[in-house]
Amino acid sequence: MRNVYILVTYDVNTETKAGRRRLRHIATACKDFGQRVQYSVFECTVNDAQFEALRHRLLKIINKDEDSLRIYHLRGSREDVVESHGIDNYVSFEDPLIF
Repeated sequence: MRNVYILVTYDVNTETKAGRRRLRHIATACKDFGQRVQYSVFECTVNDAQFEALRHRLLKIINKDEDSLRIYHLRGSREDVVESHGIDNYVSFEDPLIF
């Protein structure tokens, strides 16, 4: 099964209690599949089944009349497609973790 590299971004209307709840649920769903790199931006490396599960979960949460969800399919590895400047706390779970 192949892995795909995706970037998930979202903007949720938080003027209501329901909106703040959706925001928390979207962040939790994204954390289950990737890691936060900015407040509403997650980088995820997932296989096809995981991608479909994440996409389905997010689409059940958002309010399409009030919120925005974008999923970018990136071609290549993170090292090939991401240029980062400043603080970058990304951790590659593909490499051995040595502390």
